[in-house]
Amino acid sequence: MTAPRGVQALRRFGITAALALVPACAHAEGVDGATLPVTWGLPFAGMLLSIALYPMFAPAFWHRHFGKIAAAWALAFLLPFAATHGVAATWPMFLHALIDEYIPFIVLLGSLYTIAGGICVYGNLRGSPRTNTAILALGTLLASFMGTTGAAMLLIRPLLRANDNRRHNVHVVVFFIFLVANAGGMLTPLGDPPLFLGFLNGVSFFWTTQHLVLPMLFVCGVLLALFHALDTWFFRREDERRDALLDPTPDTGRLAVGGKLNFLLLAGVTGFVLLSGVWKPGIAFMVSGARVELQNLVRDAGLVALALVSLALTPRAVRAANDFNWAPIAEVAKLFAGIFVTITPVIAILKAGEAGAFAGLIHLVNEAPGRPDDIMYFWATGLLSSFLDNAPTWLVFFNLAGGDAATLMTTGAKTLAAISAGAVLMGANTYIGNAPNFMVKAIAESRGVRMPGFFGYLGWSCTILVPVFLAATWLFFA
Repeated sequence: MTAPRGVQALRRFGITAALALVPACAHAEGVDGATLPVTWGLPFAGMLLSIALYPMFAPAFWHRHFGKIAAAWALAFLLPFAATHGVAATWPMFLHALIDEYIPFIVLLGSLYTIAGGICVYGNLRGSPRTNTAILALGTLLASFMGTTGAAMLLIRPLLRANDNRRHNVHVVVFFIFLVANAGGMLTPLGDPPLFLGFLNGVSFFWTTQHLVLPMLFVCGVLLALFHALDTWFFRREDERRDALLDPTPDTGRLAVGGKLNFLLLAGVTGFVLLSGVWKPGIAFMVSGARVELQNLVRDAGLVALALVSLALTPRAVRAANDFNWAPIAEVAKLFAGIFVTITPVIAILKAGEAGAFAGLIHLVNEAPGRPDDIMYFWATGLLSSFLDNAPTWLVFFNLAGGDAATLMTTGAKTLAAISAGAVLMGANTYIGNAPNFMVKAIAESRGVRMPGFFGYLGWSCTILVPVFLAATWLFFA
């Protein structure tokens, strides 16, 4: 079943059954998270469940009304909170999250979407095991630098064209989701939304590169080897060789790339994000109580400028070949708004630690006070990321671990690595787990690939991914 456009929009951003933002400073001015009951988290839970369940069970209703549903959940928190704690406490909390978190996040997503949408690969290659493995490896590498969405959109159509003459090609798309749409985004904050949330919350840009490179190489190396073995077995079957003679898109033997300028613009995106992390001029502006630092303002303005340059200089034919349109970013913005509003009290309670209403959850992932259970952090973050969305899930467990980036990058490095790896890797477990999963599925089905349903895909991930993740747990987090 083709995913509704709203669901595709979520995943299209490197961004999946619910994409989310949260304030770096979660406790509202004058509001102590330890005094908040767990019921303040109900709007957030309702928002996430709506995103996860409506697209599966009521897709037409969701497509027409998802914006209204997001607004309703946001108001379900804001109005009662303002009534009980006062507008003076509610307004600064909302404004801080909007200016410091939501706007930077949506600007980055929008710029990556715009620039990546201006790159198109033309031509066709023969879908041999060697070619397919090379495309998957290339996409896995690119995902950390142009986002899982950008890499998936760049390479899924060339991969489908290369294999459209093969009878057995479902596994090609499934492994593409595993690798390019998920695991490949582990090395930089540009790769996957949870890691950019970490960057916004104080995790240095290259921390993920340093601490996640070995888990990433292990998981991706094993998956590429398994794919090559499986693809070779299918490719050598007699019926596969016979069908290869009937190619609806004859091989050209080479590929051509349109919109090459956008690769330079993607490098510019990396440059502006890095700049905001290393340049600290100490200049800030106050906007209704929210602090706007100069380096972040320069970063966001630069990202918008790069997106405008891409729009102005990329030929329209290139974007048309990519089916580029603005609907996804508009839809994602609405859903992000609902989540970043409703998650605010949840983060406030988590920051209260054992004094807050989520003390039981803290005990679950910690062997004792001050002694985190890294295996539990990896699997709890990952399993929730599989069925909700990895961005808000990462933030929940980041705050469970203390929410202090400086501490977690040093003495708590193994815990932060477990949370980050779980969020990124296990988004591949289901179609609704991470950014472009459903979008890749929809594109493949539109090209005639008989993709497995929700539970069929879950069978693939349980059979292939879970053993690999168990091995990664023993190697890196035990």
